[in-house]
Amino acid sequence: MRLGYTILYVDDVSRALGFYERAFGLTRAFLHDSGDYGELATGSTALAFSSRALMERLGKHPVAPDPARPVCEIALVTDDVAAALDRAVAAGASLVQPAKQMPWGQTVGYVSDLDGFLVEICTPMG
Repeated sequence: MRLGYTILYVDDVSRALGFYERAFGLTRAFLHDSGDYGELATGSTALAFSSRALMERLGKHPVAPDPARPVCEIALVTDDVAAALDRAVAAGASLVQPAKQMPWGQTVGYVSDLDGFLVEICTPMG
């Protein structure tokens, strides 16, 4: 088995795709004609977005994330965490934690995206 994609539930899929393109330099793979689903190319695993409205129509009831009480995070890897944090904040992200050197040698910083999802920006492990 392999991880195919992660889906974040958002109010506006096109807006979320645009934000991730500007904030993190990711590339849009596609946006469905309905506007209810889209994906970004991130390597072998896609980062996807689905509208909360679609999930409601499918009988699911997603709630908005709370960056102060996250239940998950996505991590994006880069060699320059500070520059990536600056770019994300310039695109509208909220800074949660500036770049810090962790005891295990990795540099890590956090932002929350326009919808409140926690995004870790970090250097590669090892």
